[in-house]
Amino acid sequence: MQFADIVLSHYGWEGVALAALLLVLLCVQSYYYVCVYGRIPTYKNNRRPAVLAEEPALSVVIPMFSEDYGFVEERLPLILAQEYRDFEVVLVYVGADSDFYEDLVRLRLTFPQVFVTKIQLDPRFPISRKMALNVGIKSAHNEHLVFSSTDVVPGTDRWLSLMAKGFCKGQIVLGYCGLERGRGLRNYLMRTWRMMHSADWLGRAVGRRPYRGTLHNLGLTKSLYFGANGFTHLNMNIGEDDLFMQKVMTRDNVSVILSPRASLREKTWGGLRGWFAAERYFGSAVKFYPPAVRRFLAWEPCSRLLFFAAAVCALAVMPAEYKIGAAVLVAVRYLMVALEVRRVARRLGETGIAGRYFLYDLLSPWLTLLLGAALLRKDDRVWR
Repeated sequence: MQFADIVLSHYGWEGVALAALLLVLLCVQSYYYVCVYGRIPTYKNNRRPAVLAEEPALSVVIPMFSEDYGFVEERLPLILAQEYRDFEVVLVYVGADSDFYEDLVRLRLTFPQVFVTKIQLDPRFPISRKMALNVGIKSAHNEHLVFSSTDVVPGTDRWLSLMAKGFCKGQIVLGYCGLERGRGLRNYLMRTWRMMHSADWLGRAVGRRPYRGTLHNLGLTKSLYFGANGFTHLNMNIGEDDLFMQKVMTRDNVSVILSPRASLREKTWGGLRGWFAAERYFGSAVKFYPPAVRRFLAWEPCSRLLFFAAAVCALAVMPAEYKIGAAVLVAVRYLMVALEVRRVARRLGETGIAGRYFLYDLLSPWLTLLLGAALLRKDDRVWR
């Protein structure tokens, strides 16, 4: 008898199909972790052709939708202390507190690089982040813009200088923003979710197939913005960092800055419930992504969940030697995943991720399914 006939007679067609499924799913997982995420640790932005001879003057545009004295007193000084020769900070205050606005204006007496503009808040006419950014872009004095938010903290004083170097290689600059580190499993899951979902679009961007950035750490030229007639999807309160970017991004105009010194940290608010609500809110834009991008985002968690299910099935019902083979495949996959995750985390300046990654590895597909179920319901906060 031929070898194939022996295998088929011993394990049956079900066993052969299960083995084939495990191998195919392992190949899919290898593609994501080695071929996509594996590009991040080795990426060098200086290999791209230069479009500018020297670092340009920058305008950092930050919308403010509340009277956030914590930002003014704690986080804004860290932005103003950046070691860069020529930059301004444009604050767009959306509100009705004239005293707070005057406090912002007085900042210019101490920090001449701060410029403040105001949009009067009227409950009858809600102001979106896109509208605030549009006002900030028009108010900026420089061609090269960096968008950020009030709830992030630069990791070092080199953040702006590295973003400026990015503009030497492209009209769009993508940076990374993680979540602040805290205690407990909840914080770990939220931080790891942010890192691995950022790895999706960072890996695609360094592979010259960009589809989004992060609204906390994103650079853009003013001419590119106005050349596209401003933000798209104006009937939505979201989409400035993904749906609009898909309109203006090309294979050749995106520069990616991957360095712990250029990473930002976002403060977490509201615990796991607040995080899930934010993921549902911003995740409402995914249905408008190109089909190829939606498939790319779906296949990693789906293939992981199917791989785990197939491995459990093999370990539960198949003969001993088959169980050993399935266990070996599971171990090979996890070693590959742990190695690549450690390399990605080191490049992005994340700490304490790789050691407990098996928890996220097991739980995140279920979080993805839960989020997908929540997105089936329309989120009224998204629409204007």
